[in-house]
Amino acid sequence: MTADEEVDLFVIGAGSGGVRAARIAAGYGAKVAIAEDFRVGGTCVIRGCVPKKIYVYASRFADEFEQSEGFGWSRPQASFDWGHLVATKEREITRLSAIYAANLEKAGVALHQGRATVTGPNHVMLANGRCFAAKYIAVATGGVPEHRPHVPGLDLAISSNEIFDLPDFPKRLLAVGAGYVALEFASIFVRLGSRVTVAFRGQTILRGFDGDMRDGLTAELQASGIDLRPGLSVLGIERHADGLHVRLSDASTLVVDQVLLATGRRPATRDLGLEHVGVELAEDGSVKVDGFSRSSVPSIYAIGDVTNRVNLTPVAIREGHALADTLFGDKPTPVEHHAIATAVFTTPELGTVGLTEEEARSTLDVVDIYKTSFRPMKSTISGSSTKTMMKIVVDGATDRVVGVHVLGTDAGEMAQLLGIAVKMGATKRDFDATMAVHPTAAEELVTMRTRTARYVREA
Repeated sequence: MTADEEVDLFVIGAGSGGVRAARIAAGYGAKVAIAEDFRVGGTCVIRGCVPKKIYVYASRFADEFEQSEGFGWSRPQASFDWGHLVATKEREITRLSAIYAANLEKAGVALHQGRATVTGPNHVMLANGRCFAAKYIAVATGGVPEHRPHVPGLDLAISSNEIFDLPDFPKRLLAVGAGYVALEFASIFVRLGSRVTVAFRGQTILRGFDGDMRDGLTAELQASGIDLRPGLSVLGIERHADGLHVRLSDASTLVVDQVLLATGRRPATRDLGLEHVGVELAEDGSVKVDGFSRSSVPSIYAIGDVTNRVNLTPVAIREGHALADTLFGDKPTPVEHHAIATAVFTTPELGTVGLTEEEARSTLDVVDIYKTSFRPMKSTISGSSTKTMMKIVVDGATDRVVGVHVLGTDAGEMAQLLGIAVKMGATKRDFDATMAVHPTAAEELVTMRTRTARYVREA
C-alpha cells in the first residue's frame, strides 16, 4: 500500500491514554500522528469523569443548603437552573478539550480530526482516504455504552453519553443498572430534584465492591429518597402523552420522563479493521494484549478501556506513558494493575483500594478486619443521618494491610492517599504508629485498634 506519509507512531483515539502516549512519544523525538473522530479529550473529559464531577458538585449544594441551618444559617428557598448547569459544563469541557489539543500541538503531534481504521500491520487510513505508514500503531479508542437487554422501545432510552445534555430536566428518572454509572447519576438527579428509581436484575448494588460498603451505600441511597428496586428487568418502553411507560418484570409499569440505561460498556473495536490484520480480540471485543500493551500483531498496541483490563482514566494514562517509554524511551515498562485506588462518586462517596473482605478471605489463610461506623461531626451538628464507614482488611499472617474501604465525605480523596500506603506494603502496625490529624474523619483510619473479626481459612 502506498502511504501519503510515514510516522513512527500512529495513535487512534485522542482520549486521556492516547494523548499521553502521543505526547510522551513525541517528547522522545518520535514522529507521531493521532486521529480522533469526536472531540479531543475522550470519554473522561467529554462524556465521563469531568462533566460527571461537575454535576456531582452541583447536586451536593442541596445537602449544604439543608445542613447549613444546623449551623445557624437561615436561607430563602433555593432554586435550580438545569440549563445553566449544562452550559457551565459545556464551557469547562470545551476549555479542557482545547488544552488537550494545544498540548498535542506543542509536543509536535499531528492531530487529524476524523475516523481512522487499521488497514495493515503498519498502515492506517483516515476517513478522507489519506494513508499513513506507521512503525507502530496504538489503539486507544476506549469504550462505548452497551444497551442491554434488547427490548422493544430501547431506542427511547438514553445512555450516559446523552444525559449531560438533556434539553429538559427530567422530573422522573429511571436508571437501569446497579453499577457506579447508574448510582452516581441517581445520586446526582435526586439532589437536583428528580424523583429517581433504580432498577437492576441482581439483589445488591456495586458487584465486586466490599459487602459492608455495598450495604452501607444502599442504606444511604434509600435515605436520600432513591427508590431501589432489585431483581427487576425492563421488558419494554413506550412513549405516551404523560411520559415513557416502562414495563418491568414484576408486571408493574413505571411512568418516567427519561430512562437511563447503565448496564455496561463494551470496548470500541468495531469496524476498526483489527480482525482483518490479525489482531486477536477477546469475546467481549477487547484487544488482547500482554504486559507491555502489545497485541498479537507485534507492531500494534492497545491501551485504556479498549483492552478492558482496568477501565479507569488514570490507568489509561499510565498505560499510554508506559507504552511511549517502552517504544521510544529505551525503558521497557510494564504496567502493574495491582492495588489501584478508585472512587464511586455517589453521595456519600465510596473510596477503595486493594482487596475486599470477601476477596481476602478467599485468597489468604488469615484475615483480620478492623471496621467502624459513626456520624461525623458535620452530621451530628446539622442533624443529618449520614454516617461514615471505614474498613481495614489485614493479612493476619503478615500484618500487611491489603485493603482499605471508606464510605463517607471525601472518601475519594482519602482513597488516593491510602493507595500510596497499600502500594508500599504498609502494615497495620504502620497505620497504628501514624499520628492522627484531629479533628478529622480520616483519623479513625489510624486509631482503630480493636480487631472486629479474624477469619482463618480451613486447611
